[in-house]
Amino acid sequence: MPSEALLFLFAVIMAAVLLFTMVFFTIMFSDLECDYINPIDLCNKLNQFVLPEMMAHAFLAFIFLINGSWIALTINAPLVAYNVNKVTSNKHMYDATEIFRTLGQHKKECFAKLGFYLISFFYYLYRMIVALINES
Repeated sequence: MPSEALLFLFAVIMAAVLLFTMVFFTIMFSDLECDYINPIDLCNKLNQFVLPEMMAHAFLAFIFLINGSWIALTINAPLVAYNVNKVTSNKHMYDATEIFRTLGQHKKECFAKLGFYLISFFYYLYRMIVALINES
């Protein structure tokens, strides 16, 4: 298997993991809205996934940089920059005392990331198939 196909196979797997993470976030936010979970439990559950999700996406962008996949890197760069900005301004963790006030904003961000990872998944799948076809 060529290195480009392996790169995009890895990207497909990472995009699927990130996609399922955002689905989990969406379900948890809707559980909070329906009062199935309290804010403290929600923040405790979600905060353990916030930094790993951001680091996984940054690692994927770094792998694209190392392999010279400039289009994929360009697609991922804005979200990486957004995540870096959130971490450096210390606004990346969920606060149980303010979650109801900021729930709409968190849901919009979650849906935007969900859409981004969904589109990325299919783009990486397409690039993996093209790489496999070009090799054979």
